[in-house]
Amino acid sequence: MNGIYPFIYVGLGSMLGGASRYGMTLVTQNYAVFTIPFGTLISNIAGSLIIGFVAGIGSKTELLSTEMRLFLATGFAGGFTTLSSFIYEVGQFVQEQEYFYASTYFTATLVGAGFAFLLGLMLSDLILR
Repeated sequence: MNGIYPFIYVGLGSMLGGASRYGMTLVTQNYAVFTIPFGTLISNIAGSLIIGFVAGIGSKTELLSTEMRLFLATGFAGGFTTLSSFIYEVGQFVQEQEYFYASTYFTATLVGAGFAFLLGLMLSDLILR
């Protein structure tokens, strides 16, 4: 796969992922328990699940083309997840001396995203059986 097409697949996926993340933020902004930004938390965990699933399917089969993996994992999930927003939000908690919320949000994101990735791998195994 050469040329501009890989950039198009990643770009389109990123656009849809970023727009979906923004939508997730809008949908969840009025349902916050405590002050944790659930839109970013959900996006990072769900995106990690998608990446794990695509990685699992892609490493064991030919069901997903290179183009589809670029679109789904690198593009969509890459645009849907957001390290920059996560770090900004943790930084805001620290600046406001809300250390409990900062540490809770930090831990929930990292642990949740890690488990979601592993769950995506396990789901791909279940589907491929």
